[in-house]
Order: sequence, then structure tokens, then C-alpha cells
Amino acid sequence: MPKPPKLPQGMPSRSQVLDFIQSSDIPAGKREIAKAFGLKGQEKIKLKALLKDMAEEGLIDGTKSAFHRMGGVPKVTTLRIVDVDDGDLVAEPDNWDPEAPGKPPRLTIREPRPRPGVKRPPALKRGDRVLARTEETANGAWIAHVMKKLPARTEGLMGIVEIDRTGKAWLAPVDKRVRQSAPIADRGSAEEGQLVIAERVGRSERAGVKVIEVVGDPLAPRSFSLIAIAKHGIPHIFPEEVLEEAPRAAKLKLSDKGREDLRHLPIVAIDPADARDHDDAIWAEPDGQGGFNALVAIADVSFYVRPGSALDREARKRGNSVYFPDRVVPMLPEVLSADVCSLKEGEDRAAMACHLHINADGKVSSYRFTRALVRIAHNIAYEDAQKAVNAGNPPEYLANLWAAWRALAAARDARDPLELELPERRVVLDEQGRIAEIAIRERLDAHRVVEDFMIAANVAAAKALEAKTAPVVYRIHEPPSREKLIALRDYLATMGKKLALGQVVTPGLFNRMLKDISDEAERALVMEAVLRSQTQAYYGPANAGHFGLSLGSYAHFTSPIRRYSDLLVHRALVDAYKLEQPAPPGSIPATSGLSDRDRASLQQVSDAISQTERRAMEAERDTIDRYVAAWLSGRVGEVFDTRITGVQSFGFFATITGLGGDGLVPISTLGGEYFRHDEAAKALVGTDSGTTYATGDRLKLRLAEANALTGSLKFVLPDQDAGVIEPRGNRPEERKRAPGGGAPKKAGKFMVGKRGRPGNIRHQGRKK
Repeated sequence: MPKPPKLPQGMPSRSQVLDFIQSSDIPAGKREIAKAFGLKGQEKIKLKALLKDMAEEGLIDGTKSAFHRMGGVPKVTTLRIVDVDDGDLVAEPDNWDPEAPGKPPRLTIREPRPRPGVKRPPALKRGDRVLARTEETANGAWIAHVMKKLPARTEGLMGIVEIDRTGKAWLAPVDKRVRQSAPIADRGSAEEGQLVIAERVGRSERAGVKVIEVVGDPLAPRSFSLIAIAKHGIPHIFPEEVLEEAPRAAKLKLSDKGREDLRHLPIVAIDPADARDHDDAIWAEPDGQGGFNALVAIADVSFYVRPGSALDREARKRGNSVYFPDRVVPMLPEVLSADVCSLKEGEDRAAMACHLHINADGKVSSYRFTRALVRIAHNIAYEDAQKAVNAGNPPEYLANLWAAWRALAAARDARDPLELELPERRVVLDEQGRIAEIAIRERLDAHRVVEDFMIAANVAAAKALEAKTAPVVYRIHEPPSREKLIALRDYLATMGKKLALGQVVTPGLFNRMLKDISDEAERALVMEAVLRSQTQAYYGPANAGHFGLSLGSYAHFTSPIRRYSDLLVHRALVDAYKLEQPAPPGSIPATSGLSDRDRASLQQVSDAISQTERRAMEAERDTIDRYVAAWLSGRVGEVFDTRITGVQSFGFFATITGLGGDGLVPISTLGGEYFRHDEAAKALVGTDSGTTYATGDRLKLRLAEANALTGSLKFVLPDQDAGVIEPRGNRPEERKRAPGGGAPKKAGKFMVGKRGRPGNIRHQGRKK
């Protein structure tokens, strides 16, 4: 086999980087590129800047460990088989971004050749997921060499049993991205109209699926969250070894040896009224010099969940707890999350204590960390704490907290973090679990008090670890990319506003822009545009600051019951500040600090928990959308005040004012004229009348469809009949449909109606 040609040494050009990435036999990251071109010292720094510029220019995509050409496919990636073409299996990237320009690349599958003495792997079929090494041919086609078949996801295998006219059973999907029903080969005891979980049988799609579990009424209380759990593959059943280990860990005896005794302090935990777990509590008192001594006490989960234990492996796998209106899928078993680790009023608890000194200017002038024993004086709901303060004569412990917070808030204002008013929908269930109300969550000073104390502790944790040059899992929010800033500038220009890109972009720049807008509708419009320009926060061991909070170093320390990132930060503090408390021999692993595995895989575990966080956010949002659709299913035909939230070539999306729930208005329902999509202005413009539908516009729309199972809504103009959405245009552009908007095989009796009364379990809240 001929050796690859030697590359020119020294700083490469853009074209040389692209050529290397495309021709490399292995994933090409920054390290591989630097090695190939013999870069050292300052050249590596220049390479990092070059790669960042190329990413912002749309030339490459990926991460620092594996780049690929923009629009291309990573060297090693997960694919889903989607078609058969002349006998060849065809696949697409499993995690293709639906907002990416163009269609996802299609790759021809090449299965491994059979080898003597090696059992032939099972044949692949449509719907299978595989890990594959990819290559791009000279003519721009893509080939995928299968490395291994991956376990099937439950996504698409939850649905409604439907019976056609011939008596044949079908599984109608509840995921709006799955367009076709699957034949049911074995429905067991499942009846028509029931929600079921199924698995594929046989190697051919024609073999159909087998019902393995009957969930029941698809509009029953627990169904919406179950759909999200199944769709997103969220682990929700603890393995037996975890359930066996949890009680042993919970019985670890607390001792005041090696712990600071803080049980005399009136520490309070302020949480949602229906919170199941309490992982943080706060206290403050004046220092007599205009400042405050303060304490943030956090559940000492690292004492109970040791590296290498079954509990730890499962927590790492889950990454975080997932919160739904009717249930919580916890990161840790309930004996820990809701009992032993939870900071309950009047109970002795193990805590990691962050001692803060806040000076008269509201800045944290010093901090220290200890392992402590605490006894929470009060568990208080946000609303009750706020009511006590508003009454004018609050208890001393609340008065001190509010006074200390006002100092922290002044320092926060001086820091000028990004201030975006983002309303949060709240599902309220009644005693029977039925939807009582869906409303926007009220924002209280009590929420801000807790948040600012938590931010102060998170910053202190990051800086304390940096002071010891210890490993840190940072919470990172990078500044907006140049590409997104250019898009924001162009959009603001359509509104007659300027955004100069020559200046240093800070959160304060956006805050001032929003403050200068007096019109509420226009301000909301710009706020959404600013939000779209922001990057997504993530976890990582290499600090890149937190743009949104205007902080140079930030880590998550305050919620180890529900976030694995915080547990890793606690373990690092145990090591850095010699806070170890060994477990008795033979019970569970002795150490509660970072393990060798933690240290060696910090980047990988950071990437993994960033993914599980995104998964949880999507599942929670999907479930709220289903509740909103169920709430509205009995109001189809009514006209609502709405605001346009997004515009695409196939129509625009609008949300109901004060309620939320995005719904599509198909372009085919807007009348007989042709509407042009102005991408820069984010608007649809009628070529004959000039009628314009632009992001931010307020208008009345009639609800035409509310599908509680998929969470989707559809609207039409007020003068149209809500019963049928009839296409009027005859151009191809007018016939486009939203991605994933295909109708199920059978329209289904669950599209509209008054059965949307889910719930028999009370909402379990969480702290943001």
C-alpha cells in the first residue's frame, strides 16, 4: 500500500486544511491537523483561530476532535438506514440538524465482508442504526462502511393501535417525525385506540411489529410523559444492582468528624411549593461593616454516590433528572434524591458548604469550602417567602437574605449580564391530575434571590478549583459566532436598526439595544432575534467563559441531586481541599473524590452530559406541547390572539399570546396569490397584494387542529373554516408542507375533541 504523500510543513491554507480533512483515513481534529503540518507553539494557536474562522465561514463543521467539511459527514458517525436503492441500502446521518441548509447526505451502505470462521452478522434493514466509517468519492458520492449495528431505539415504536376496514391492525406513530404506520403482526391483548409500545419482528419491515406493552388510553394522565420518555430514549427504570446498592449507600453513618457543624444556623431552603427534592439552602447575616457573611449549603451527594459504584455508573448514564408535569425521572433512586440527600426541615443532613463574604459593593471578596452537618430551619415555597417579605415585617433570616441579595444584585447589574425576558409555561394539574391551568410562570424576587446566591457559589467553586489547578467541569456559554451576528445584523437592518460588528460584542450591547425599544411588540421581536443569535451552553474541561452571565469562570456546583456535572465538581473540591471522608470497608467504594476514570474521561463525560441535557430539554418541551395541545383540543374553531414566531418557505408559525404552543399556518391556506419567502426579513410577502406576514406580527388566527399525541397545532386565517385546511395554490412552493407534518395512515379520532384531560399525578416542580 503506497504511503500517503508528505504534506508541506508549516501553517496550512484553508484549501490545504479542507483537502487534509477530506482525505484523512481517521477523524481529523485540531491535534491531527497540527501533527500533519508539523505545527508547534504559536502556530497551533494560529491554527485554532483559522479553524474557528473556517467554521464561522461555513467551510467546516464538527468539534475540535473531529472536523468535517460543512455539508459533509464525519469520518465516523451514526447512520440510520432509510431506503433501498437497486438492492443497495441507503442511509442518512442519524442526528442531522433539521435547520441545516439543504437535505441530509445519502450514503450507500457497504456491509463487512464475511470472514472464514466468523459468524455472519444479521442482515441490515430499513430503520436500523449503525456506526460507520464514511468516505466521499471523487464524484461527490458518499459510502458508509459499517463498523457495527447499534441497538434499536424505541423512537417510532410507540403508537396507537388502529384497525383498517379489512380488520388489519396498524401502529399509528405518535412522533410527528414518523410519517408511516407500521403493520402489527402481534397485538396481544391491545385493543383499537390504545397507546402501546412495540418492537420490530423479523428482518423485513413487512414482518411488522409486536406489541410488548399496553400503556392504555393515549390521552390518559401518564401517557404524554411516557411518549417523551420512549421517543427520546430516556433511561427511566433503575437496574436491580442500583436499587440494591442505593439503600446501602443511604445507610452511611453521618459523623461530625471532619465536618463543620452548622446546625445552629437558621439555614433555609426556598423551592417550588411542590418540590420533591431540596438540594440547596442559603443563609446570610450582616458583617457589621456594610457587607455580609453568607452560606450556600448543597446536598453532599458525593458522600453517598462514590466513583465506580453502580449508582455512579447509572447517574453518569442518565446525566441529569428529567422533569415532566406529572412525574420526575430522577438521576438517583428516590431513597437518595427525595430522602437522604434532600435538605429537609429539621433533619440532620450532609452538606457541601460554600462560605462567602459579600462586601458592601456586592462582590464576593472571599470564599471557602467545607464538608458540613446542617439542619434546615425551614423549607419555604417561593410564593410564601415573597409574601412574607412583601408584608413588610419578614423574619430576620429572610430580611438578611434579601438585604444580602440586594448587594449581590447591584454587583450583577454592574456586570451587566444578558437580560432576556423568556416566559416559561407552567402546567397546573388538579387533585385528580387533570389540567387545571396552563399559564406563564410568575417571576418573583424570591426566584432572583436564590439564583444570585447560586451563581455566586458556582463562580466560587470554579475559582476555588482553578486556584488549586484542579480539574474543572465548566459550564460554558461562548459568544455568538460571527455568522450568527451577521444574520442578526442583516435582520435588524430590515427593521431600520444597526448592529456594528467592529465593536466588541458584550451582553450589555444587547441589553442597551433592547432597553431603547419602547414598543412592546417590537422589543419582543428583537429579543427573540437576539436569543436565536446565542450559542448553546455546554459542559467542558477547557474554560471559555460564560458570555450570557458575563463571567470568566463558571461551573455548576449547586444541584448534584439532579446534575452529574455538579457531582463531578463536588468530587474535584473533595480532592483539591482534602475533604475526603472514606466509607467503611466493604460497603461501597471508599473514595468520594475524583477517580482515575473521571480524570481521564473528563472531555468525554462533559460531551455526554451536554447531550443528555439537550435530550431532557427536548423531552420536557415536547411534553409541555402535548399538554397545551390537549388543553386546546376542545377549543378547535375558536379565534385566538397570536404572534408570529417564525417564518419558513412552507408557511409561518404562530404562538397563542399568554399561553404558548407554536402552530403552523400552511402557506397553501393564505389565499390564491403567490407568497415569496424573504429570508433576510423573516417574512412571507404576497407578490400581488404586498400582504406581509413577518416574525413578531400580532394577528388573530383560528385554531384548525390540535393533536394532543404529537403536540402539534395548526391555524388558519379567521375567515376560514377550521374543519378543513384546503390548499388553494397550484405552484410547487404553495404545496410544500412542514417537515414531519405528514398525516398518519388513518386520520385518527385523537386529532381533535374534548378528551384532553390528562393527569392523575400531581406536578413535581424543580428549581431552575
